[in-house]
Amino acid sequence: MKYVDEYRDAALVHQLAARIARTVTKPWTLMEICGGQTHAIVKFGLDDLLPKLVTLVHGPGCPVCVTSAELIDQAVELALHHGAILCSFGDMLRVPGNGVDLLTAKARGADVRIVYSPLDAVTLAQENPAKQVVFFAVGFETTAPANALSVLRAERESVQNFSILTSHVLVPPAMRAILGSPENSVQGFLAAGHVCAIMGTGEYGPIAREFGAPIIITGFEPVDIMEGILRCVQQLESGRAEIENAYSRAVRTEGNAPARQIVEQVFEVCDRDWRGLGVIPQSGLALRPAYAAYDASRRFPLAKAGATCATECISGAIMRGVKKPHDCPAFGTRCNPEHPLGAPMVSSEGACAAYYRYRHRLETPAAVAVA
Repeated sequence: MKYVDEYRDAALVHQLAARIARTVTKPWTLMEICGGQTHAIVKFGLDDLLPKLVTLVHGPGCPVCVTSAELIDQAVELALHHGAILCSFGDMLRVPGNGVDLLTAKARGADVRIVYSPLDAVTLAQENPAKQVVFFAVGFETTAPANALSVLRAERESVQNFSILTSHVLVPPAMRAILGSPENSVQGFLAAGHVCAIMGTGEYGPIAREFGAPIIITGFEPVDIMEGILRCVQQLESGRAEIENAYSRAVRTEGNAPARQIVEQVFEVCDRDWRGLGVIPQSGLALRPAYAAYDASRRFPLAKAGATCATECISGAIMRGVKKPHDCPAFGTRCNPEHPLGAPMVSSEGACAAYYRYRHRLETPAAVAVA
């Protein structure tokens, strides 16, 4: 398949791995910031091709995984106790909050529906004028434009029974939080190409310079990722810390100007509670006061955060790059896709889900697709 197969070229992947091995002379720890990249690394066994001096750790690159338990509880509350039609993407349904998850709420009679676009939820509201319809707006900068458009469409077409429960998070503040943590071991980042395709690259240069950590924008296929690792190692070995675009076929310095304009029109930056990381200042998006009528957290009297239930899940440490899924004593036993203790086991981009799918058995996790 043109434009895909060439980025899964086994020979080229091995050539890049060999160049990394020839380049590296010191131990370096790199973090990929996107869950899609995590799945590619684990699925194709890219980390097994790297020299032992290069360690990959997995970041908070899954918006489902970092959505706070409080927001999940509020989504359940909207569906169970306020009688709203709660619309969500499918991978949110099994994520545990402090109480039940959305799938359990659905089993108890709540009207929880999977949609493929927030605009589908606007249409659903138009078709059900007697019901309140709420879209659970979860995501990084990549999904913010579509969610903003849903609000603008609802306003334009006077859809009064539509609102969104916003859980948008921003990547650069999370990177700052990780690099500034006393427990940090990350020395360079592979940044998410799709986020930069929307927002551009301007925010990353100052982070790289401030913390002395190279940031390489990469795609999601094996060749993309291995080239990103090579560029990051080359910078580290030469004492440089710069932003570098290894995904120029999709990312421009300025990003997508119309998409950015829509996001800035509808949303404003706010503090956000990241599951496993805590509150990160100026790391989220909230609806601007001009669109407060479409804010579910204002429209409905929702419960505020209670005490977080204790759990043996170590997903927070995994998303901070401190541990890996196999370090969790519950991995693959007490925690599995049917009975998850944390979001990374059930999210389609979660690190634990990737390890469970591709590496939880005793077989050698060799690089299947690029061997």
